[in-house]
Amino acid sequence: MRKEELLNDDFFKQFKSGKEFESFLSGLHKRGIEQMLEGELDHHLGYDKHAKSGHSNARNGYGSKTIKTGFGEARIDVPRDRDSSFEPVIVPKRKSLAEGIESLVISLYAKGMSNADIEEQLHEIYDFRLSTSAISRITDRVTEDIIAWQNRPLEEVYMIVWMDGIVFKVRENSRVVNKTVYIAVGLRRDGKKEVLGLWLGKNESASFWMSVLTDMKARGVKDILITATDNLNGFTDTIQNVFPQSRTQICVVHQIRNACRYVVWKDKKEFTADMKQIYDAPTREAAEAALNDFALKWEGKYAYAVKSWRDNWEGLTVFFDFPVEIRRIIYTTNLIENLNGKIRKYTRNKLSFPTDEAVMKSVYLAVREATKKWTRPVRNWGLILNQFLVIFADRVRL
Repeated sequence: MRKEELLNDDFFKQFKSGKEFESFLSGLHKRGIEQMLEGELDHHLGYDKHAKSGHSNARNGYGSKTIKTGFGEARIDVPRDRDSSFEPVIVPKRKSLAEGIESLVISLYAKGMSNADIEEQLHEIYDFRLSTSAISRITDRVTEDIIAWQNRPLEEVYMIVWMDGIVFKVRENSRVVNKTVYIAVGLRRDGKKEVLGLWLGKNESASFWMSVLTDMKARGVKDILITATDNLNGFTDTIQNVFPQSRTQICVVHQIRNACRYVVWKDKKEFTADMKQIYDAPTREAAEAALNDFALKWEGKYAYAVKSWRDNWEGLTVFFDFPVEIRRIIYTTNLIENLNGKIRKYTRNKLSFPTDEAVMKSVYLAVREATKKWTRPVRNWGLILNQFLVIFADRVRL
């Protein structure tokens, strides 16, 4: 065994129990915070401790403060300056929580835990009490973030915008009603995805989507090359009223679900396999031929399903006008449905929300968690970008 390993083993053997080791870590964390505060004051004053300086402001002893950290409560020494202009960042004045605990509370809330659950979790794991009212005050600050985020400027052009709604139960006038959070995700010119906003309204409707699109335009969006939506009645007309040049693709996955709604279980496997021949066809003409074959086989038994394909045919086949790489990312709203699935995962513990603000706060935090990894362009972005530049040469400016 190497000497370094032996030293490490000897170091850990000094602790006779997990409680002793936890106490050591707590003391180490306390000293770490105090040293960071010393460093903050050095930076504020412009010179290190014990160094000579001609500045009028100088160190002025210490005050003490009890803070709550991930290791429980700790009494720390906070350095002071003579003119009281020092404002610590790691443990701000008039706050008893270290910054990491606030982040932890918000992260737990984002993952669907109630205030009471968070209180219990902090007590069990970190051995300190944080009241539900204090937790609520921490999460309420998110409302300010939502307002700023919802009103931020957007880019002038988005290559693709996916739009969908997700329904939640919210208390209103002593009743529980369904409300829809409208979500728009844009594909930027750098190939990265961005949630453009969240809007809360009653059940999904084309008229409400009009207000969503108008808001996006007011925040700087001048053009959307392609939109991907469900087949909500009037949605395509609504989009073209606000962004008249946009090409609107109806989600094929939504169409498949709608067509299967009245199909009996024993027929579904064969029925969906036959539908696949339509949207997997290489061209629009081949797709139309596949639809005719589909109709010959199933129209007698499931006339509504065939009619729904014919009624939405123009919107369902827009993707055939584009190369295969673009087709794959516009013929379905899977991207936004995956996001919706993660939102559902983080909010599933809440059977209903007490207020509109509560549902928006939870969904915003869930979105923030779910999109942390949206840091890279979509797959094959170099190729896809060149295709967009050729097809929309007069509308895309890099």
